[in-house]
Amino acid sequence: MLKYALAAMLVLPTFAMAEHPKSFSKAKKLAVKIHKGMETTFYCGCDYAYKGKKLIPVAESCGYEPRKPVTKKGKPNSRATRIEWEHVMPAYWFGHQRQCWQDGGRKACKKDPEFSKMEADLHNLVPAIGELNGDRSNYRFTMLEGEPRKYGKCDFEVNFKAKKAEPAPEVRGDIARIYFYMAEQYGLKLSKQQKKLLKAWDKSDPVSAYEVERNNRIKAVQGNANPYIK
Repeated sequence: MLKYALAAMLVLPTFAMAEHPKSFSKAKKLAVKIHKGMETTFYCGCDYAYKGKKLIPVAESCGYEPRKPVTKKGKPNSRATRIEWEHVMPAYWFGHQRQCWQDGGRKACKKDPEFSKMEADLHNLVPAIGELNGDRSNYRFTMLEGEPRKYGKCDFEVNFKAKKAEPAPEVRGDIARIYFYMAEQYGLKLSKQQKKLLKAWDKSDPVSAYEVERNNRIKAVQGNANPYIK
């Protein structure tokens, strides 16, 4: 906790005034600064390092192995060697409840101020290895029976046919609290089944020191906290 606090002292003074990011691209740049000293990928728990302006996962720190090290074109899978900013609640799930999405999908929602605000909300953005971000897509989080691990020692399973994903036990509570925040903050609907699962995850995986520090940093930058992180 002390190392997080020391890192925060170096990072947070650079933000003169708390303000919600104007765009997703701006939010991603802010997220990099917010996570200084807390460089750990969300789903796999890998360390990540800086290579110029790029963020690179340190695979040996967590035993991550790419599901597809090579693309169909025979080239190295670049998404397996970079960090991306993942929407824990996918853009589809908060976007499709809006009229703009019904009219023309995510592209049409770019002109919707409320969608842009949701898309750029720092509480919903976490660092993830690009391959997992891509594989997770907009799939619903759930529990999967007997799904084999395909990412080395990284405890993350995806059922592509069913369009579902199962995260590691140590981040399930984090996910639940982010979903509850997004639903409350933007008036989004969660099904009874979703609520039941998320409440169970919230209980089984209590708030961590990492979550508290991250929440405090986001509040200092964006101006609001996730009330479910206490």
